Amino acid sequence: MADVVVVGGGPAGRAAAAACSDTGLEVVLVDPAPRRVWPHTYGSWRDELPASVPGTALASVVDRMALHGTHRHEWARQYAVLDNTALWKHLWRHDVAEVTGRAKAAEHGPTGSTVVLKDGRRIAAAVVVDATGAARTLSGGRPAHTPAQQSAVGWVVSAAAAEPFCSRDSGVFMDWRPAPQTRGGWPTFLYAAHVGPDRVLLEETSLARRPALPLAQLRRRLAGRLAAAGVDESERITEERVRFPVDDPLPRPGRVIPFGAAAGFVHPASGFSIAASLQRAPWLAAAISAALPSGPAAAARAGWSILWPPRAVTGHVLRHRALQALLSFPPEQVPEFFELFFGLAERHRTAFLTPDDDPAGTAAAMSALFASAPWRVRRRLALGGLSVGHRLARHGLGGS
Repeated sequence: MADVVVVGGGPAGRAAAAACSDTGLEVVLVDPAPRRVWPHTYGSWRDELPASVPGTALASVVDRMALHGTHRHEWARQYAVLDNTALWKHLWRHDVAEVTGRAKAAEHGPTGSTVVLKDGRRIAAAVVVDATGAARTLSGGRPAHTPAQQSAVGWVVSAAAAEPFCSRDSGVFMDWRPAPQTRGGWPTFLYAAHVGPDRVLLEETSLARRPALPLAQLRRRLAGRLAAAGVDESERITEERVRFPVDDPLPRPGRVIPFGAAAGFVHPASGFSIAASLQRAPWLAAAISAALPSGPAAAARAGWSILWPPRAVTGHVLRHRALQALLSFPPEQVPEFFELFFGLAERHRTAFLTPDDDPAGTAAAMSALFASAPWRVRRRLALGGLSVGHRLARHGLGGS
């Protein structure tokens, strides 16, 4: 019987398996294709990645990112894109046993758990970690409601072709100016990130919408935006398509420990989760290792508690309040909302976007945005619940 079975071989699952292995635990990783390198692009503010991530695992680092709500801003903060192959190699451990298969259920008893695969195989372990992303295969499955989803379509082009949008030492975090020939509808923004020495991802992104904005519509907007800048379809090297939920509730505590996107790590304002997974994997491993002598149930409780202490739950709730406020806005006011956010002091922007458990910083950022907003925007924020952060900040959330 293994100490830990990690189900899911994405970045979160690999990080959890590596961290558990590094603490001396016997680990099994289950995934339909455990040797597959991840196909999506993962970005993060450089200062949010743990020091354990080597520079060789970064495909690019730029010194600043452009922000555009109704006016242009620049954020002099380093932004990194991960090199998926290098990160996979960094997280690979020779003593993590890899099982090719799909998990369908987990059974629990006083002495441990058993992961049941679709082909009937059974894997026994003391503790089970669910890193299956939005599927939440072993953590209750998908919530019954229609989720708010981020969706995007991007083209990877040469750095020369991308010059109308970003220089070689900068990128674009969000540009909310509408794509040409966009007639109403839910607003989208351009994201631009260097994904290699001479490659740039230009992506038309719907931050959050219920239901998700169709990929075909995003592809048309992207093509129109790029064509207006002189970039035609012949410049496209590859295309990337993205769609995932950003408002999933926290799974309930139980014998399975959710991790990564399955555990609610996806930040509702950015869609980022990789920095949180890389940061918290060693916490999870240490908690399991310390509690395992007290039994499998105690280890599962310890894993959950280290990932979601009360202050982290409070921060999660506040950020999801902000998302609900954004979804309540009429489309034409969304760029104005982000103009207010981009105009906040850097400490507020950083505190709101960080994966760290900082409810005081989140509440202070929400309060500052509410205080700076004109009354027509304040009304929408209040209706959507963002004024809750304003009230909490005024009542000293930082002391809790």
